[in-house]
Order: sequence, then C-alpha cells, then structure tokens
Amino acid sequence: MTLLSVNLNKVALIRNSRDTTIPDVTAAARTCILAGASGITVHPRPDMRHVRPADVYDLASLLGNEFPRIEFNIEGNPYAGAETHSNGDPYPGFMELVRQTRPAQCTLVPDDPQQLTSDHGWNLTGEANRLGPIVQELQAMGTRVSLFMDPDPHQIELAKHLGVDRIELYTGPYADAWGTPQLDKIFATFYHAAQEAQRLGLGLNAGHDLNLDNLGRFCEVPDLAEVSIGHAIITDALWMGLEKTVKAYLKILSRMGSKK
Repeated sequence: MTLLSVNLNKVALIRNSRDTTIPDVTAAARTCILAGASGITVHPRPDMRHVRPADVYDLASLLGNEFPRIEFNIEGNPYAGAETHSNGDPYPGFMELVRQTRPAQCTLVPDDPQQLTSDHGWNLTGEANRLGPIVQELQAMGTRVSLFMDPDPHQIELAKHLGVDRIELYTGPYADAWGTPQLDKIFATFYHAAQEAQRLGLGLNAGHDLNLDNLGRFCEVPDLAEVSIGHAIITDALWMGLEKTVKAYLKILSRMGSKK
C-alpha cells in the first residue's frame, strides 16, 4: 500500500494569519498520526509564511519521543540560507535546520523564496555537481534523500547517477489535467516516468495537488511508495474534520493497494 505523509504547512499558514498559537501544528500532527498517517511533511521557507523553525523542532521532538516509527519528511530548497524574519524570528537556513533535526527523509525542492508554491522539478543537467555534496551529507547523517522531479526520463536517469534514494514526481500537471481530454496523455507521461524510476531502482514518491478525486487514478503508477498531501487534506478537513479526512485518503490508498 502507498503510504500517506500529511503536509502541515497550511495548518501553520492559518495560525500565522493571526498572532496566536492556534491551530496547533503539533496537535494536528498527532491527529493525523492517530488517524493512520505514516508520515508528517513540512516545507519551511525563509519567509516563514508556513511552517517555522520552532514547528520543525517541536515536530522532531514529537515524532522522536512519541511516534518513532512515523516518518518525518522535511522538504525545501537546500540553498536557502540563514535569514531573520520581519518579526525578528531567525531562520537558520534549510540545511542547518535539517542538520539539527535529522529527519528520516529530506526532499530537495528547487523552489524560489518568492514562489507561491513549488511548481517544477530539478534540472540536473545544470545542478547535479552542486547538489552532489548535499546529497552525500544528508545520506551520511542517515537521512533518505528524495528529489522533486518532473516526469522526464532523462532527468530521472541523472537523479540515479547523482545517487539519491528516491524521486518525488511533481504531480501539478496531472492535477491540472483532471477532467480534461488531455488527462490520459498527461497520465501516461507519469506512468512511464514511474516505470523509468522502477527500472533504475529509485524509490518513488509523488505530491502536489493530489486530492480525493484524482488520487486513486494516480496510484495506478507502478511502485508508488508514498504520497505527500497537504493543501487538499486541510481544505477537506474544513468540512469533514481532520481525522475523517485522513481516513478518507487512506481508504483510497488501501483500495488501490488491494488491486495491485
């Protein structure tokens, strides 16, 4: 069965809209875990509009002490350096934050600080040499390395040469095509990319705009280890409640797993 990692960025976004401590990010993580989620994902950014360093430390402590079998996945741009937020809070830099918390998985994403959300994968033709030492450092500390990638077989082959453990397919184009005549063609590119990852021995994750409608179809790709979902889960939870929402996503993953 494909595992579910819940991205808690949007819980933090709601909290950050007010000078308050609610909704509590750690409490949300606990609810997701008790509902059956296998992982917790966060994407800290230097502008701290989402999850902040204090949240990352709190979640690392929660998972390490109470839920050691739950995967902590920290994603973000490895080149993001130390900054001070306008409210005076320090951002230690992405890699320093990862060094301090040592997550089970680190997903490297080529997003710019000004981007609204991640919207493309790595171009390893120009970045492999720079990423190489970062990948090696993360693996040396016992952290699995995943690269955020477009469904491009050539780029996936370069990821294999770089020595990463997994790739995470950026599923935005698939979600955008949902309900359109282009869906089958777009889905085929992801299916073939998954086959290429399988051929190369790379683990496969996926994420971005997957939801209750389109998740089942996407799970037809081969050897999908994990999906990371945040925006849709928190949106659905406004109507369904967080626990019931997580269970609804897990029901889809269980159903698709039983078909394979």
